Amino acid sequence: MRVGIVNDMPLAIEALRRALALEPAHQIAWIAGNGIEGVARCRQDTPDVVLMDLLMPEMDGVEATRRIMAECPCAILIVTVDVEQNVNRVFEAMGHGALDAVNTPALGSGQAKEAAVLLRKIQNISWLVGPRDSREPGAAQPRERGHSAQRLVAIGASAGGPASLAQLLKQLPADFQASIVLVQHVDEVFAAGMAEWLASESRLPVRLAREGEPPQPGTILLAGTNNHLRLLRNGVLAYTAEPASHVYRPSIDVFFDSLVEHWKGEAVGVLLTGMGRDGAEGLKRMRGRGFLTIAQDQASSAVYGMPKAAAAIGAAVEVLPLDRIAPRLVQVFS
Repeated sequence: MRVGIVNDMPLAIEALRRALALEPAHQIAWIAGNGIEGVARCRQDTPDVVLMDLLMPEMDGVEATRRIMAECPCAILIVTVDVEQNVNRVFEAMGHGALDAVNTPALGSGQAKEAAVLLRKIQNISWLVGPRDSREPGAAQPRERGHSAQRLVAIGASAGGPASLAQLLKQLPADFQASIVLVQHVDEVFAAGMAEWLASESRLPVRLAREGEPPQPGTILLAGTNNHLRLLRNGVLAYTAEPASHVYRPSIDVFFDSLVEHWKGEAVGVLLTGMGRDGAEGLKRMRGRGFLTIAQDQASSAVYGMPKAAAAIGAAVEVLPLDRIAPRLVQVFS
């Protein structure tokens, strides 16, 4: 991976240099001392991934992320001191297209452990944005209608997802009775905070999905660990480390596939903004099962990767701008 670094602190830059040196596959493309310089360098030489600090002079990491994703999109990983203390800024940057966030590795005795966390995040991003082997979708199966009272909306999102999810959920009425499950590419460190933030934006309750519970009508459940979320045969949700081949967690494809296999009622699959193609194949299998499938359109996507992949393989029955997805869901389940 060719890596760009945007950071104004010499010690932080040195820590990032040492961490990246532990993985020979990574090469530093350039280093920028603030957001303005970072946007300019990215425009001149777009790397595979940008390690973006949040707090910088001239232009902070949130605005720099917004400009890079608007002008020369690429993968952005927020790397800053004390991520948990800056969680609101992290969510804002993710709303503009940043993929994930991690603490800046420290110099000294604990560096190897912290560097390993950073390198894992970069590896996950490498998997997310790189080519994936295509998989043949299974044969279309008849849609089961024996439990029509069970209604589920499954939503997958990645880069740009937090802001898009907030806008979508804000449009749903308080009496919306379908169950909603969200699978957002976000580290478990931020999942609880994201659920609280989405709850403040929504008329419906939002919380983390718990092991062993079924989807809840009128409640929004967010996948909350670094394992995949699946629906089991008995209708309850479970977290699982398998399949291990899906490095980025939680995987949207894994959850969509579990619905195809086990959900007995009505369902709608929604794929929102995101880099890569996670969720596209799963959405196609949902369509093959007879479920309504929706992909966000290019104009309203912060990053037109996952929904583009879904549209390209015919996975989406409908391609809609973000502001029309919630009204469509209300119409379907009215």
